[in-house]
Amino acid sequence: MTAAIRVLLVDDQTLVRAGFRALLDAEPGIEVVGEAVDGAEAVRLAVETVPDVALMDVRMPHVDGLEATGRITADARLSGVRVIVLTTFELDEYVFGALRAGAAGFLLKDVEPEALVEAVRLVHDGQALLAPRVTKRLIEAYVAAAPAEAPPSPSLDDGRLAGLTPREREILALVGRGLSNHEIAEHLVLSPLTAKTHVSRLFFKLGARDRAQLVVTAYETGLVTAS
Repeated sequence: MTAAIRVLLVDDQTLVRAGFRALLDAEPGIEVVGEAVDGAEAVRLAVETVPDVALMDVRMPHVDGLEATGRITADARLSGVRVIVLTTFELDEYVFGALRAGAAGFLLKDVEPEALVEAVRLVHDGQALLAPRVTKRLIEAYVAAAPAEAPPSPSLDDGRLAGLTPREREILALVGRGLSNHEIAEHLVLSPLTAKTHVSRLFFKLGARDRAQLVVTAYETGLVTAS
């Protein structure tokens, strides 16, 4: 029997947490293992419960979601925890930092119930919330906000791209455009297993935690440009 996906809810609003708990606990294969009212409690509960997925509000008192995300993703004990950032605004300035801190994806708080459940399952399976319009805009705005850190174009001299083969750079660009492994396989006429293997090698070579970080790398190195 497959183990349930363990979820930690982090939000300073009681009604929001209650609504998410009711929704997720009603889903087969998903279990809410804790609730936190701010980032400090989120980190403590993450260490205690080691969830698979943390739904993390951005704007909270004391320790906000950005700092909490960074603490969780930097903790070797929590290497398997995937953080989904929840925000009220499409272009919440804090979300830019959450990308670098290791967030696996983003959702607006008014997300449809089915989309929230799907997001939890996707992130748990190693995917990132990259296709939605909001996430694409967030990544593009994040990269545009730090032009000094991003090389103008990809090249063999780029510190992160130098160790990649031409095929791996091609696949990184496709990941950056939000394509799934299956879509990459179809686009390049590869087997799904081969596409998955290439993406796994990108994780290793680039030291990426998940696909969201691969997307940021693709933008920062110029393999994908904001449009």
